[in-house]
Amino acid sequence: MMRMKIQKTPYYSWRAGELIDGCKQCVKGEKLVLFVTGLCSSRCDFCPLSDKKLYKDVIYANERPLEGEGEVKAIIEEAEACDARGAGITGGDPLVKLERTIKYIKLLKKKFGKDFHIHLYTPLELVNEKKLSLLCEAGLDEIRFHPKLENSGEWHKILIAKNKKLGWKVGVEIPVIPGREKETKKLINFIKGKVDFLNLNELELADNAVWKKKEGVKCKDSTSYAIKGSEELAKKLLKYSASLGIRTHFCTCKLKDKVQLANRIARRAARVKKSFDTITEDGMLVRGAVYLPGLAPGFGYREKLYGLTSAEKKKILNKLNSIREELLREEELPAHMLLLDEHKLRLITSPWLARIIKHEGVVRAVVTEYPTFDAVEIEVDVLS
Repeated sequence: MMRMKIQKTPYYSWRAGELIDGCKQCVKGEKLVLFVTGLCSSRCDFCPLSDKKLYKDVIYANERPLEGEGEVKAIIEEAEACDARGAGITGGDPLVKLERTIKYIKLLKKKFGKDFHIHLYTPLELVNEKKLSLLCEAGLDEIRFHPKLENSGEWHKILIAKNKKLGWKVGVEIPVIPGREKETKKLINFIKGKVDFLNLNELELADNAVWKKKEGVKCKDSTSYAIKGSEELAKKLLKYSASLGIRTHFCTCKLKDKVQLANRIARRAARVKKSFDTITEDGMLVRGAVYLPGLAPGFGYREKLYGLTSAEKKKILNKLNSIREELLREEELPAHMLLLDEHKLRLITSPWLARIIKHEGVVRAVVTEYPTFDAVEIEVDVLS
């Protein structure tokens, strides 16, 4: 294989050769992130999951938690809400819940068609020919393996996926761990000529108990969660893999935040905005909101919101609906200008209406928030 030229991308990353299809969609924000379980066959000491997901059997479609009978509907709704052209299936280890993973792949392919590109991440512990065949038959387009550097005895499993009968793209994707140059080069030597691509990810700090026990780990600067030394080693490894003719992408933390996430948020904002919302330059929604006392943003707001029982939520929604009907009648408003937000237990409207409407016993505000399902507030301007 011939040496590949290294080029800087427009996405704060570097590549040797063309980006793989999954990455092309990812940087455009076109991928639904489908987290199928936090359970894992591996115990990597660099795992980026937060404590709310780490080793827990939870399911998320982007920021939307899924549970119960409505999971299928919710996945489709979230894919449509962010105008997804594909999905990245992740965990944990999706192979721990293989039936669930296959179910979701088939669901997405059936709903959005064969061109809806799906890639999946998995460590090697549970990999075998039968499982890979089932994934490929379900419609998986691209598989990305996370081999352990210290367990070269399992690397041969990567070769199973390159069976020509399967016909998908096979790659290796690993975080770049400072101080592990020799071991990483050994892996790169092994995969030469055996995979379609290699992705090197900048190592990032994670909010979980595993990382909190680490000593001497530092971020590269005060504004980044990227680990010091990872970028330098990644660029060195990129040169090495390029010299071997391996199609390689060095994906930075900055790409994930300023490109991938930002583009996905912008796509979702354009799809979910109400007629009265304003979208900021960075894709946030500005809207008016009406809350019941005690349920307005403030200290312990989310804990209180998520701690309510179904009966309590129903009672609150009934009260909010009554207030809505009164305001529509008193202010002579069209129905679409004052809506019930069943997820965050509030009424939403335009900022100017929030400023002028009058009703005793409510809290009015103008909020700037993410257009994601969890609608995290960036700024809350409580009106007097």
